Amino acid sequence: MKILVGQGSCGIASGARKTEAEFKKLTIENHMNIEILTTGCIGLCYLEPIVDVYDDKNHLTRYVKVTKEKVAEIVEEHLKNGRPVSAYFIPDSGQEFLDKQTRIALKNCGLINPEDIGDYIAAGGYRALGKSIQMGGEAICNEISKANLRGRGGGGFPAGKKWTQVRNQAEPIKYVVCNADEGDPGAFMDRSIMEGDPHKMLEGMIIAGLATGAEEAYIYVRAEYPLAVHRLKIAINQAEKAGYLGDNILDSGFNFRIKINLGAGAFVCGEGSALTASIEGNRGMPRVKPPRTVEQGLFGKPTVLNNVETFANVPDIINMTAEEYKKIGTASSPGTKAFALTGNVNNTGLVEVPMGTTLQTIIFDLGGGVKNGKTFKAVQIGGPSGGCLTKEHLDLPLDFDSLAAVGAMIGSGGLVVMDEDTCMVSIARFFMNFTQHESCGKCVPCREGTHVMLELLDDIVSGVGTEETIEMLLELADTISETSLCGLGKTAPSPVVSTINQFKEEYLAHVNDKICPAGQCQAFKKVVVKPELCKGCALCKRVCPVSAISGELKTPFVISQKKCVKCMACIGACKFNAIVVE
Repeated sequence: MKILVGQGSCGIASGARKTEAEFKKLTIENHMNIEILTTGCIGLCYLEPIVDVYDDKNHLTRYVKVTKEKVAEIVEEHLKNGRPVSAYFIPDSGQEFLDKQTRIALKNCGLINPEDIGDYIAAGGYRALGKSIQMGGEAICNEISKANLRGRGGGGFPAGKKWTQVRNQAEPIKYVVCNADEGDPGAFMDRSIMEGDPHKMLEGMIIAGLATGAEEAYIYVRAEYPLAVHRLKIAINQAEKAGYLGDNILDSGFNFRIKINLGAGAFVCGEGSALTASIEGNRGMPRVKPPRTVEQGLFGKPTVLNNVETFANVPDIINMTAEEYKKIGTASSPGTKAFALTGNVNNTGLVEVPMGTTLQTIIFDLGGGVKNGKTFKAVQIGGPSGGCLTKEHLDLPLDFDSLAAVGAMIGSGGLVVMDEDTCMVSIARFFMNFTQHESCGKCVPCREGTHVMLELLDDIVSGVGTEETIEMLLELADTISETSLCGLGKTAPSPVVSTINQFKEEYLAHVNDKICPAGQCQAFKKVVVKPELCKGCALCKRVCPVSAISGELKTPFVISQKKCVKCMACIGACKFNAIVVE
């Protein structure tokens, strides 16, 4: 018998370490010979901590939301007496969440111990590396090209084409770089792969080195991912000891080493040239192209640069062949895509589905629909670089080309679901604030343009905007997109433009009617006294910092809307719930 305790970042945040410690304590006290192992996130983030119990016949019982307090009952009933505790079983919706997915990059996450190379090998790990050594570099590049593996980090550039370009460079020194920076708000696919199955990403990187003739690689990972960094270090050390990294890998004569470089969390360092500049010890800023990274990348040498999920697809392509891989997904976007499903949705977590799967399927079939029975309003896809999709897009297939046709992009794969109570102007402002803060400042359009766009959005949500403000936003967006140096600036206006296009009436309500239809913008809220509940005690008047409240004792008080600054001090002072926000 063995027990796996889900300990990705989500599981740990939910108390999984205490759960594991309690299992160890009680099994020792009861003299039970049971393995208690760590695993990563299986994707059911909303049900953590998750505990998988395998009996001697390898039959699985999956428990969810197993806090420390529930462990004793599972030990007593299930482990001692063989009676699984049905009260903590995974719900049907959670099982469907897993069953309706097609997993390649996330295939092992939550099922193996990420800190044990033996588990990865038992699951078929490093078999693709052995096969690749027999194939040779040119054949590997051809296979990845034939599979039409497109980069999963944003624009969807064909990985095989990139690898072939690097391989064909005359320069003998080449590099492989993994972009594990993952800066989009609401995105955590790459983090979960590194935490739950780090060897798969490493194997993909080693195969890329073999394909291109590179002997050195870097993983650029943000320092805010300490668990991922910890498990990557363990995985690299284990791979070196097992002969999958280092000199003369598998007696092939091929040498390859991987180093970890910690980033400071700059969003712009997700851009290739800024990322390589950061590894070199310089300030992370993009440069003018050409030359491209495949020609002059890290240290001025030809460089393969892909993200975590892209590399994690490589071993399966080699093992299953390109022809089989292309049977998944769409003709122009084969394979699967992992999405981080967050926001106002019932089942939050990680999903991996074939390219071309619709929003309807992801949000309602896998995600269980919108929380609290509210109406679906929109979904932000692709983070600050992406766009806003609405009800009319629910049947849109999610692939690179279909999204591009409606002015959106997959990006790294964040899906933030929004319900009827979401103010779309505020959402646009949130992403613009993020982008403006993350601008490196190198080029004027991005540095100054995003700042002005943020000020204009501030005007709208604070009640001083006009229809001209909206037109200025669109004009600025066009200029910034056309003239910015890198992808950050070129796509920075996308959330603003898409929300204006899809929710123009909401912007007009803010500037013309001076109301927020969703009731979220503070400037349009009114703090009022309900006269039928007011006892005339004057407590509210005494705490008002701007003397906006008037009235006589034992008679209902009145709040001046012109003077009120909406500090809400009066609401806290009232003992009769007579003051409300409308």
